[in-house]
Amino acid sequence: MLSTFDKLSRMLTQEKRLGYKNKAIMGGFEKLAPNWSEEARQEASTENERRVIEEVFEDLQKYPDVDDADRPTFVHQILVKLHKPNKQSTSRTANNKQNDNKEASPPQNSPNKAEVEKKTERQSPKPPRISSSGSNTHRKTTRSSTDSSARNGSDRDYASTGLDSPVTKLPGIKDGMARKLAKLDIFCIEDFLKHYPRRYDDYRALKPINQLEYNEDVTIIGQVWETRKRQSRGNRTLVTTILTDGTATIEATWFNQPWLEKTFKPGMELVLSGRVEQYLGRLTFQAPEWEELDKDLVHTGRLVPVYPLTQGITSKWLRKQIRGVVNYWSRRLPDYLPDDSRERLNMPTLEEAIRQIHFPDDWNKLEEARRRLAFDELLMIQLGVLRQRIEWRTQQGQALQVAPDTVSRILETLPFQLTGAQRRTLDEIVADVQLSVPMSRLLQGDVGSGKTVVALIAMVLAVLDGGQAAILAPTEILAEQHYKGMEQLLERIGQAFGRSFSIKMLTGSVTGAQRKDLLEELAQGQIDILVGTHAIIQGNVGFKDLRLAVIDEQHRFGVEQRSALRDKGYNPHMLVMTATPIPRTLALTLYGDLDLSIIDEMPPGRQPIKTRWLTPRERERAYSFIKSQIKKGRQAFIICPLVEESEKTEARSAIEEHERLQKQVFFRLKLGLLHGRMKSAEKEKVMKAFKDQHSQILVSTSVVEVGIDVPNASVMLIEGANRFGLAQLHQFRGRVGRGQHDSYCLLLA
Repeated sequence: MLSTFDKLSRMLTQEKRLGYKNKAIMGGFEKLAPNWSEEARQEASTENERRVIEEVFEDLQKYPDVDDADRPTFVHQILVKLHKPNKQSTSRTANNKQNDNKEASPPQNSPNKAEVEKKTERQSPKPPRISSSGSNTHRKTTRSSTDSSARNGSDRDYASTGLDSPVTKLPGIKDGMARKLAKLDIFCIEDFLKHYPRRYDDYRALKPINQLEYNEDVTIIGQVWETRKRQSRGNRTLVTTILTDGTATIEATWFNQPWLEKTFKPGMELVLSGRVEQYLGRLTFQAPEWEELDKDLVHTGRLVPVYPLTQGITSKWLRKQIRGVVNYWSRRLPDYLPDDSRERLNMPTLEEAIRQIHFPDDWNKLEEARRRLAFDELLMIQLGVLRQRIEWRTQQGQALQVAPDTVSRILETLPFQLTGAQRRTLDEIVADVQLSVPMSRLLQGDVGSGKTVVALIAMVLAVLDGGQAAILAPTEILAEQHYKGMEQLLERIGQAFGRSFSIKMLTGSVTGAQRKDLLEELAQGQIDILVGTHAIIQGNVGFKDLRLAVIDEQHRFGVEQRSALRDKGYNPHMLVMTATPIPRTLALTLYGDLDLSIIDEMPPGRQPIKTRWLTPRERERAYSFIKSQIKKGRQAFIICPLVEESEKTEARSAIEEHERLQKQVFFRLKLGLLHGRMKSAEKEKVMKAFKDQHSQILVSTSVVEVGIDVPNASVMLIEGANRFGLAQLHQFRGRVGRGQHDSYCLLLA
């Protein structure tokens, strides 16, 4: 076969791998056609070869206009034409040789024509056969047999393993390498499958060397011309290979891989993928990915996965290990999604998803794989929470006895009217607690929507029926706020029912004799409602008869904390609250074990909060705006992401920022400082001073995320807003706008 024919065959084979998108050559095959035909004409020696060149030239120019569905057949026909001259030339040579032998031999009985043709066919070497996929069968057979033997070898490597087998069961992975893999959370074979790429490098763009441009990511096919090894000044081993593809030559250099000198032999065909660099005015490759052309491409010529790494593990080694695990195990994974459901959802099989997420054929296949695996994750979460829901609903709880007029009598004592949304959610809760199946409900409502008073009424119902109630808060500040607010309301409610309600607070600050006495009163049933932090769920805390458990800001607690609080009673009713604006469908997925109630209405008088994003250079504008608000009698929060200054980050710290602002910016005002390292008494003193307007600005860390109620505060300035999560920012913003004044949230990032 002519070298130009062979080169074009390889390019067409690459086109097949890329899905017939006309992307195997930069600019498409129509752009390649003129240069290829000119080079092929110079090499052609027979009329038949020249005829094929003209036909193929026309085919390449037509290729962009061929329908996608017809391109596989079209490419196959071109490959057949490229091999046809080789077949005729080979057959002609064999026939000539046979005729020469006949003339030199003694006269014999002349065989008939059929015998001659049969003998000629038997003696003539077989030309490469073209498969239906359009690739050279000889080359394909070599690759397939290599893949087959590699796969069989891989099968033998994995045959005695399971998905839960340690990685040391794999060949070449000893204890030292296992320790390195452990840093990537890869402990067993299954972890390889779940070690997903963090990005993908697109090395599908195949270009001739003479068309390469600086700083582009490309793939080339070249033949090794020469390879040499030398030592650099830094005592590094450099292996440099010169490759050519007939259009030009280029150097590729690898560092500290001396064995490559013997690996890259002259004439060897390589596929290189990487970024085109420049050295002394010449284009080069520096440490590109490489593979032999006849191998199944993993590191080059495709969308190449880039995995999270750690010291001592290279991309190429990890990619090879994952490829082996994927090849063997992906086809053995049970697909738990029924075929009819999968087809209805238009999703790939689990095997295909695992293969494509690691070694995608194209971006579309990758997106389909991501969609399937994301669906599986949510499905597993949903199945888990539904199982919890079933288990919880099979348990027997204690139904609360609620008199018909009890709720209305409680509502009459409140100094405000409940909104329609509050009444609706309260009715749902009251209906739940009167059932023998323990309530498990999520109460969702924006900051300031009145979730706490709804929870308090439910707790009063538990106490009136002879039980106890508890509310768990994430911080002491929020627990303190709940305690004080509930204490005032319980005094009014108690007067309506002719009794008092005992409410106490338990936090980490309650120690010694005070803590001991409180725990004794709780165990004897002398405390009706307990407000507290994580201290409530400690092992030595016991209730006499816990009927209702409430968790505030549930996103700050895990399943274990919820379970620990529930275990404090005999299957008590459970109410969890959140101000995080979770879409209903997502809430039903993540919290499928909970019934959902939503307070979607704000109390009258609450002002909408205007939110603005500012760049750091607009910080002085923010300070001027705060000063203007303070002149109107308002107050402001300034939030910093850190407590103290750190050399590792440029984020502003509360302590240093408080000092700077007090001395340089707001020197005529009083600034308070609040952070998590302060003792409870100090925090309380600072908060009281701010609430009583003895200080106009409070500089704080995220400790004010929840539990701060200062109606006079109208400005929230958040430094380094990009360092906080969306839920945190929403909580910060909820600290203002709690009065009747226009309020603002300024995000500096």
